[in-house]
Amino acid sequence: MKAEPEAQRRLLDLQALDTALAQLAHRRKNLPELAELAALAREISALSDERVRAQVDVDDLDRDITRIERDVDTVRMRLAKDQQRIDAGTGPARELTALQHEVVSLKRRQSDLEDSELELMEKREAAQATFEEITARRDATLAKREATELKRDQTLAEIAKEEEFKAAGRGPLAADLPADLVALYTRIRDSSGGIGAALLQGGRCGGCRLDVSGSEKARLRAAAPDEIVRCEECSRIMIRTSESGL
Repeated sequence: MKAEPEAQRRLLDLQALDTALAQLAHRRKNLPELAELAALAREISALSDERVRAQVDVDDLDRDITRIERDVDTVRMRLAKDQQRIDAGTGPARELTALQHEVVSLKRRQSDLEDSELELMEKREAAQATFEEITARRDATLAKREATELKRDQTLAEIAKEEEFKAAGRGPLAADLPADLVALYTRIRDSSGGIGAALLQGGRCGGCRLDVSGSEKARLRAAAPDEIVRCEECSRIMIRTSESGL
């Protein structure tokens, strides 16, 4: 295949644009914000689970406290009723004596219940503090995720804008080059890690970074300026200039 030396040199401009576009695509796929958002999602999920468990602990204690409060109210009402009958002094002496014993028992029961209630209220206070601490951590993580999402979106917008600019320059350039040259370049680029054409500089291929052999140099020197030459190692199109070292 043949192409004017100037067209071959402009192939490097096309390669530069394609390389830039590939780098932008790689950057989009590997944004640090994406990994950070994935980690934040896991953290938020774990904190949400912790928060549910903490809320269950608070609710369980609230139910226990309510139950004890009902028991205390029942004991107080019974105690007040018995004390009223004792104070009235009516009824057989044996019954009044039994009521006095019951009052003592009820007071002991009331004291035990109130001690249990106080203990539960202290546990409830600690459980509520745990719940609020987890909630604060989750809210802070949610805010961090929101900020990270904003940064991700801004970066993606910048990448999209740069891609649009690069693509706008690539179209006319590719259209202005020989179609068969572009087709060859594209096939090589697709099969060679994104590089289809490289500068031959100082006797070294810019694609594979290997020095060309002596016999290869002789072949390249003998090739006409408009002949498309390819690296014997990587098969990429080599662009010859005054810096090629031939």
